[in-house]
Amino acid sequence: MTVLPDDGLSLAAEFPDATHEQWQRLVEGVLRKSGKEASGEAAEDALSTQLEDGLTTRPLYTARETGANANGDNGDTGANAANTATADAAGFPGFAPFTRGGRPEGTSVSGWDVRQRLAGTDPVRVNEAALADLENGTTSLWLTVGRTGIPADGLARALDGVYLDLAPVTLDAGADYAEAARALLALYTEREVAPEAARASLGADPLGHEARTGEVLDLAEAAALARETAAAWPHVRALTVDALPYHEAGGSAAEELGLSLATGVAYLRALEGGGLGVEAALGQLEFRYAATADQFLTIAKLRAARRLWARVAEACGAPEAGAQRQHAVTSPVMMTRRDPWVNMLRTTVACMAAGVGGADSVTVLPFDNELGLPDAFARRIARNTSTILLEESHLARVIDPAGGSYYVEQLTTELAGAAWEFFQTVEKAGGLPGALRSGLVAERLATTWAARSKKLAKRREPITGVSEFPLLSEKPVVREPGPAGPTGGLPRVRRDEAYEALRARSDAHLTATGHRPRVFLAALGPAAAHTARATFASNLFQAGGIEPVHDPVSVDPASAAEAYAASGADGMAVLCSSDALYEEQAGAVAAALRSAGATTLFLAGKPGTAEGSVDEYVFAGCDAVAVLSSVLDRMGVAS
Repeated sequence: MTVLPDDGLSLAAEFPDATHEQWQRLVEGVLRKSGKEASGEAAEDALSTQLEDGLTTRPLYTARETGANANGDNGDTGANAANTATADAAGFPGFAPFTRGGRPEGTSVSGWDVRQRLAGTDPVRVNEAALADLENGTTSLWLTVGRTGIPADGLARALDGVYLDLAPVTLDAGADYAEAARALLALYTEREVAPEAARASLGADPLGHEARTGEVLDLAEAAALARETAAAWPHVRALTVDALPYHEAGGSAAEELGLSLATGVAYLRALEGGGLGVEAALGQLEFRYAATADQFLTIAKLRAARRLWARVAEACGAPEAGAQRQHAVTSPVMMTRRDPWVNMLRTTVACMAAGVGGADSVTVLPFDNELGLPDAFARRIARNTSTILLEESHLARVIDPAGGSYYVEQLTTELAGAAWEFFQTVEKAGGLPGALRSGLVAERLATTWAARSKKLAKRREPITGVSEFPLLSEKPVVREPGPAGPTGGLPRVRRDEAYEALRARSDAHLTATGHRPRVFLAALGPAAAHTARATFASNLFQAGGIEPVHDPVSVDPASAAEAYAASGADGMAVLCSSDALYEEQAGAVAAALRSAGATTLFLAGKPGTAEGSVDEYVFAGCDAVAVLSSVLDRMGVAS
């Protein structure tokens, strides 16, 4: 009988450790079976995925990826700031460089702050929503004040019944930040909230406002507000470094980070010029980042943000004051207007990533956020997302749960390096004010979004419910229009915008004619031969609001003409089957369809198949937006 060691866990102790080279040889075998020849590092590269910012996700991460840094050596000689920013020295939670969290206990004591956003112009309705949210799990409020929200003099009514010593308040007031801030501070005084009990973020963000609107505000006024706040309200932060304008303009994770650093540095300069010391100035900033459904990138982004800001604090001579206060918001860019229910899944993943990444506060935008003012059900789901992750999944019980993952640590390091490089580019252009006004920021973000738009158009970045598996028969979700957001600066993009434009054309056609534009699916042979390509074609055309007619289930040269005539299709048909059946029947079926009035024939499959019989091809990786736009044009559907 074998006697186990004392710990009872060394069950494979007699087997030698597998090497990286052995794993590569197994990869080579798999590639060889798929018709690809590659060896060693090339085999590994074949399984890698290219990300934005020049980053690459590799199929396997081990200790060798971190090199000397795996042992905690940050490689900082003091000569290279970027080297320090990208060094893989995670440290300990609550200590510089704060990669693992800004506080030693992380969010393990009480969980992250569940911050609900309340948009609207009526203080009474905002108050009703605020009280409902606070009674049911929300721990702080994020209010829109000023031109696009409640008036500053309505703040007292909006916060009627709110215990201001228990519920922190964050303001978003754009150019009206000074008026809104003083209204809130006056309310604290009026309700006899002790200065040490007040916790708020006054939301002054002149550069963020400029990015959104193009309107230039004086940083000196924000510095004066910060100086007054620091002197009288120890737990109130005057300025917000909001990276959402850059994320919403199509920026990548590294660009979002780099521009947040440039914003923070510009504010530090203004605060020091206004009379605040470095530590006090650092304490006046809160940072806001987008959390997306790309969970690992979000985790790495928040960890990299803390590391980068710690490097800035170190360069300013206050390394121990460099703990970044983070507010994560689920990405508006990823939210869809069609099939908005799927947004619940996206925001759940994003919220989880924000929590794992160590955000201090998390705002889950309601699933109907892009449709207008969220209703009570949507707000309930939004706040309960955090509640489930905290109370049922115990997500906050572990401090920095991603720490030690070779993949996350390496992604954090690489992302920090890319962000620091872009930050230096912005600084060389005169800092963020100069980079915004010269057009550098707009051009860089536009280039990034153009590249991503191509992936979206080709469905290499799928959007469930929009570009993949759309449901044309679903009734649209209608909400009361919300207040218009600020405009005039950087654009605001959405992942679904190209498909939304196509669907809007289809909706208008439905209203005018009583039916959607239609395409006939001419499926050849048995279901086993045509189902995969018929399903592909059906999803593709529905993404553009074009109704696929697949009746009968299968056609042949004798029945194709009659089936097409009965379909009501608008001059379009798609052949769907296997390559073998295309070779046998495509020519005859195509001729029958043309005789029945089909003016354009597509084939679902490889370009060149049945050449001469069909006009165009649809296949995985084709430009779906271009194809669908062209089809609607040919059908006479107005744009």
